[in-house]
Amino acid sequence: MINRKSREEIKLMRHAGHIVALVHKKMKEVVEPGISTKELDDIAYHVIKENRAIPTFLGYSGFPATICTSINEQVVHGIPSEDVKVKEGDIISIDVGATYHGLVGDSAWSYAVGELDDDKKRLMKATEEALYAGVAKMCPGNVLDDISGAVEDVANSYHFGIVRQYGGHGVGHVMHEEPFLFNYRVGDQTLIKQGYAIAIEPMLNLGGDEVEVADDEWTVSTVDKKPSAHFEHTVIATEDGPLITTKLME
Repeated sequence: MINRKSREEIKLMRHAGHIVALVHKKMKEVVEPGISTKELDDIAYHVIKENRAIPTFLGYSGFPATICTSINEQVVHGIPSEDVKVKEGDIISIDVGATYHGLVGDSAWSYAVGELDDDKKRLMKATEEALYAGVAKMCPGNVLDDISGAVEDVANSYHFGIVRQYGGHGVGHVMHEEPFLFNYRVGDQTLIKQGYAIAIEPMLNLGGDEVEVADDEWTVSTVDKKPSAHFEHTVIATEDGPLITTKLME
């Protein structure tokens, strides 16, 4: 069952999303060659707590950190570590959730560490473009496959791989609610209704589609070890169009 969000729930989700956006604002400032992923995690934890929210990821199904930090061929769910430091030319995806008064904001962004090569620049550009193409379809009266197809069309136009095993999801009182949202067409004709909230999150690869899970049972990487990028916003379908909750409120 897909839960429609009330006006009050949307208000709280916007506040949660604002806190997530504050984390990303800080990440953009501090991501530089030499910083460890554990340092990034500590900073994110501090931002969430000082804004009277709860780190959604910490302890979720046993996950041991506040954020997921996935570098280059790592797609999603990378675990922060003192021993892992980003270096010039890396892409790092930072995924973060915050729970405020029982409602969740969830957003991921890929950051360039220093100067990227042209392939990585194109990959990041395409994945962000795919995100906003999907967001534009998050309107009452459309169907889920409209979002999936918009993401797929951007990926195909750049000839990039699409991660098939992972995708977007409903979000609200918990991080993962129904429905699951594929990043490619599957024929899902589920009607989008006003008040639906979905985390739209394209994951595109410079190489093939295939991914695998590491021995830590969390980190997902491309099988061919080519780079991946990941962008995500929490979006609510409203009568005025898509409402992105995971951005800074004015």
